[in-house]
Parts: sequence; structure tokens; C-alpha cells
Amino acid sequence: MNKVIRIGTRESQLAVWQAIKVQQLLQQHGISAELVYIKSEGDIDLQTPLYEMGVQGIFTKSLDIALLNNKIDIAVHSMKDVPVQLARGIVQAAVLERASYKDLLVYKDAEFVNSQLSIVNDELLSSKEPFTIHHSPFTIATSSIRRKAQWLNRYPHHTIENLRGNVNTRLRKVEESNWNGAIFAAAGLERIHLRPQNSIELDWMLPAPAQGAIIVVCREMDDFCLSACSIFNDEATAMCTKIERDFLKKLLGGCSTPISALAELKGEELSFKGNILSVDGKEKVEIEKRVNIKDSLLLGYTAAGEILSNGGDKIMEGIAAAKNL
Repeated sequence: MNKVIRIGTRESQLAVWQAIKVQQLLQQHGISAELVYIKSEGDIDLQTPLYEMGVQGIFTKSLDIALLNNKIDIAVHSMKDVPVQLARGIVQAAVLERASYKDLLVYKDAEFVNSQLSIVNDELLSSKEPFTIHHSPFTIATSSIRRKAQWLNRYPHHTIENLRGNVNTRLRKVEESNWNGAIFAAAGLERIHLRPQNSIELDWMLPAPAQGAIIVVCREMDDFCLSACSIFNDEATAMCTKIERDFLKKLLGGCSTPISALAELKGEELSFKGNILSVDGKEKVEIEKRVNIKDSLLLGYTAAGEILSNGGDKIMEGIAAAKNL
């Protein structure tokens, strides 16, 4: 009798889409799989801002427990939600090919948004330079401290509101609120065909490490699942996300720290961009590097070291001090 792999997943539409994607990849290679639904703490408390919840691992902890208790065989996650240090006994089994890593602004009034953000052409939208426009009050919603910090760095006069819930819930809240817009991950909306027409990519906003990637984990001694999942592991995505997560790991950051990173493979060259900001967006240290792929093994750690020596250590100290108040 063939083994049936039990795939653990959260119950949100996006999480289920990701789990079904992995199920289909397994089935394409003659491996049977079924979904097992697990509630996470992050899905239960939808009011407290993520950065106040000790958020690292909040969407993965329940699945980790189910995995270690042998209630499931593999778990599927949005990789940006996974702590850089996996729970003892759990290992990475595969990383799927990355979708869009970009953030989106979903807005309500195009004319008002254009006037406030000065989005008049692609060149301006892609500009790395912050610019300040003093117009009417403008309110953006997000639960991500990274997005909040980058937005306030660019638009320091704007107001940020907390927005929690799964993708569907957040879209509904934006529609029902008096906010001007909210920020979403492009991959999440596009995967379940919910990206609104009234949205625009924020090309200037650097993503969370591993944003747009899906990871599959299993128990470290489960040779059957490790072998089964290795079939659809995307090596390029695995390499780039490892560099991004190494950068995050070296900076000792989690979802409650405004750290961003993006590694991209272009032929034999690997490009990397990373930054760290103060929570209020007033301070920013960034780095950009290009190396040959053969020299990229420690790129994430090297880039993080340079960030720290160039002022990132002061930002980290300020964030730590604020948490201890």
C-alpha cells in the first residue's frame, strides 16, 4: 500500500492554495497526499498588531507541534513567516519557485492617491529617493512593521493603521474603512486571483526576506518525505531565499524588526539589496552588492555585517531598547 503524505496547512484561502499546490506537485509524481487543517495562534488573535505578539513563528508554531507529534508529515508555509531557526527536529524539505516578491498598494480613490503620492509615471514610482508632499491627511493600513517603516521613511506625514486577518478579511476591511489604502504582498493576492484593479506595485519598497516563496518542511529523519519533496525543489529560489534569511539571521531580526532583503540570480551574477530601518522610518541603513554566484555562499552574512558596521547596530540598539520599555 502506497504511503499517503499528510500535508498540514492553516485554514485561510491562501494557505490552502499553497498546500493544494504542493499536493498537486506530489501527485504529478505518483505520490498520494491529503490535507490536514491546523489552526494557528496568528489566525485566532486578529486584533493585536503582529509586532506586539512576539510574532516570530506565530503562523508556524501550531504546524510545528503537529509535525513533531506525527499528526502530519509535511507542513507548507509562506516562507517569510518561517523563523530563520527551524524548530529542533524539523528541516527544510523543498522551496517552490518564487512568485512575485513585490508589495502592492490597494487604494480606494485613484485621483486622491495620485495627488498624495505623486505617482505620475513609472520613473517616479521606481525612484529610491524619498520625497515629502504636504497635502490632505493620508492613511494607510498594514500590520507589517517593515512596510510601516519604509512607508513612513518615504511619506513621514502619513498615518499608519493596524490591519490584521487573512487576505480576504483584510481586503474587506479596506473596503469598509475610511482608510485611503492598504499594503499587501502581490504573490498572496495573485495566487488566489484577488488582486484588485485598483492596485499598484510599490517598486521602491524592498520586500521581507523570502517574500513570494513557499517552503515545505518535514521531520528531519523522514527520508520518504525528504525524497518526495526534493523532486520539486527550485534550486535558484532556495539559494536566493537562503541568502536573504542569512541576512535576517545575522541581524537577529524577526517580523517585529524592519529588515528587508532581496537576492536575485541573473546568469552567473547574484545581486543583493538589503536594509534596516528604525520603527518610525526616520533612520535607514541600506546596502547593495553584486557577486559571482560562486562567491555568494556567505553573501547574506557579509552584507549584514556591513550594515551593522555602517550604523545598523545603532538602529538595532534603539529597537531593542524600545521593546524593553
